[in-house]
Amino acid sequence: MHLTFVSLGIVLYFQNNLTFTFDPKGEDLRSRLCQGLLTVLGRQFGPRCQSTCLETLRILSRDKRVLGPVGTREGMLVLAGLARLRGGTEGGDSLQGEVQIEEKERVVVEALKCLCNVVFNSAAAQQVGADVQLARGLCARLHATRTGRHEVGLFSLRLLFLLSALRPDVRGALRRELRAVGLLTEVLECTLDVRWVGPYEAAPPDPQALPIPAEDNERAMEALKALFNLTLSDTSDEDGDHQLRLITAIMRHLLMLKTQTEDKTEEAHSHAINLLSNLPVSCLDVLIDVPVQGGQDEYSGKNMDVVQVLLDFMEKRIDKQGANYKEGLTPVLSLLTEGSRYQREIRRYIKTQVLPPLKEVKVRPEIGSTVRNKLVRLMTHVDMGVKQSAAEFLFVLCKENVNNLLKYTGYGNAAGLLVARGLLAGGRGETKYSDDEDSDTEEYKSAKPFINPITGHVEEPMPNPIEEMTEEQKEYEAQELVNMFDKLSRVPFGMHSQSPATALPTQHPTMGSQEMAQGPVRMCFLSLLNCSYN
Repeated sequence: MHLTFVSLGIVLYFQNNLTFTFDPKGEDLRSRLCQGLLTVLGRQFGPRCQSTCLETLRILSRDKRVLGPVGTREGMLVLAGLARLRGGTEGGDSLQGEVQIEEKERVVVEALKCLCNVVFNSAAAQQVGADVQLARGLCARLHATRTGRHEVGLFSLRLLFLLSALRPDVRGALRRELRAVGLLTEVLECTLDVRWVGPYEAAPPDPQALPIPAEDNERAMEALKALFNLTLSDTSDEDGDHQLRLITAIMRHLLMLKTQTEDKTEEAHSHAINLLSNLPVSCLDVLIDVPVQGGQDEYSGKNMDVVQVLLDFMEKRIDKQGANYKEGLTPVLSLLTEGSRYQREIRRYIKTQVLPPLKEVKVRPEIGSTVRNKLVRLMTHVDMGVKQSAAEFLFVLCKENVNNLLKYTGYGNAAGLLVARGLLAGGRGETKYSDDEDSDTEEYKSAKPFINPITGHVEEPMPNPIEEMTEEQKEYEAQELVNMFDKLSRVPFGMHSQSPATALPTQHPTMGSQEMAQGPVRMCFLSLLNCSYN
């Protein structure tokens, strides 16, 4: 009977290894197959048989509808035992021979993959995972092993990420009881080969060094995602300033590294930025408190290399066609905004890159290919979160001064932010900034009186519509205006002129219709004529 299940599992594995959707008609059969495989896995069979059964169960665990037998306490304990997590500790039985070690590690990896699928797809399994303290076993494994098979570490971190994402109670236990923030920080130090040369200063990467190996990068990404979950809530009390500043320093190191491909580098930087966004702004000074190469003192001796990396990342995300700006762009905008708000040197540096002194004032601020043009375009984006993030970023760069903001964006683009802030009439935001003054270029000073405050640029003179008209044409147009206003004066407010329901009045209650029509029309006509002489 057990051999039948194993044989059936082998056939199913080879036929459906890449299958992620299943026919609902076979649910009952797949559910019974899950139960049979668990029965086999609960007995003492060799590692090859166990691996085959686990590979089959991994495919079946992609179907949420058949996880009833697996999501029970008994089923989860079987998988936890095979993953050597049973009883909340990482198993440590001795292995004999290189081949046997490899076979047993394969069983551990497949069991971890099954647990990841089951926990992700089954709420019942998530509850059982919390009850049997899978997280404790995972932390014990990460404490005990710094080296070993790549996939064992990778899927242990992935399972820890899933548990911390899906179970708030597990997330709290990981932070308070298991000290997982410090543990994951150590994992990152080891994986990224961080070498400390100061309290919060890692040795800069060698320009000639090879990129991060793909396997190390994968483990680092899983550790970053788990750390992101653990730092979502307030971190000030439980983790301590030292631990959080240490994480900030490691993120700085990571942002200066390259991986095997450009896409993987962008992904790594994205996770680092997400994590930095969770940390208190008081830690962000660690990003720039690094000696400057060459001893440049332009920004009080602060090193702006990582800030430039963040700006490059932001622009790359803006330029991505069809990208989800809310998920891909707003985290880095938020990080740069808070860094600029509370770190004067960061704000000064970013402003020189994003809002340099204005020279070109004949083009609308949203037209062009500079970073400023791209951000101003985002101020009218359809997504409210993206629009607010871009506007807030530029507002902070302008030290929350309305006049400065309008100089770079125009009133029309900034109206949404000003309404939300209650600053339509001008003024400043609540944050206090340094008193250093912004200097205007000579080009801007000379053009300032002619700039349209709504559009933010110098407009071309509009052609005068009556300049080339003869006197007879002007009189004709004036009479047409008189006739139109006369018609409007006879129509009751809110009623169409052709409606039969109401008799139209022939005279205003206090003046004749001719007088009423000619008063405003005469002023309108005089104004129209005066336009040709201004």
